[in-house]
Amino acid sequence: MSAVSTPPVTPTPTPARRDAEASKAAILKAARHLLARHAHADITLKAVADRAGVSPPLILKYFGNKDTLFARVMSFETDAAALLAAPVEELGPHMVRHVLLSQTQQGADPLLRIVFAPLHGEQGDILRANFRTQVTDLLTARLSGPDAGLRAELAVAALLGLGVMYGIARGTEVRASTVDALVERYAPAVQAHLTP
Repeated sequence: MSAVSTPPVTPTPTPARRDAEASKAAILKAARHLLARHAHADITLKAVADRAGVSPPLILKYFGNKDTLFARVMSFETDAAALLAAPVEELGPHMVRHVLLSQTQQGADPLLRIVFAPLHGEQGDILRANFRTQVTDLLTARLSGPDAGLRAELAVAALLGLGVMYGIARGTEVRASTVDALVERYAPAVQAHLTP
């Protein structure tokens, strides 16, 4: 008698697990978006989760609680590292391009959340302190010559103005221009502040 062989059973594929880094990035992006539009006290984890397309327990798993999440959102360290990642002689064009590409490709400005610090009470003070130490003081330390602190603040102010016009006011002419055209026109003004 011959044995009847049964075909091998192919396991049913399990649903792909959500990429943890992508989920964390979506949560941080959602929290930044909400922080730029609402007072810290009014933002719920559910609102962040809904905007990020995740569940509130996933936020707790990755960040622990709302305070820890917003401590990350109120930090400029990672954004400042990318913003300042060029030699001083090329920093103006690099920073302008970085601000524009962050808005057009990632939907987030590396600096703009500082504009909303007055909405956030005590958390606004944290946001301002972080901005000062992690952005303007870091830029100041890279500049030589007189008035380095003033020049750093003016360069950052120019970037904030561009970010506001592009991302908040949504200037039609600015948004209709290419990134290259905007860098060519705007970067010399930023670079002028960086040069003694």
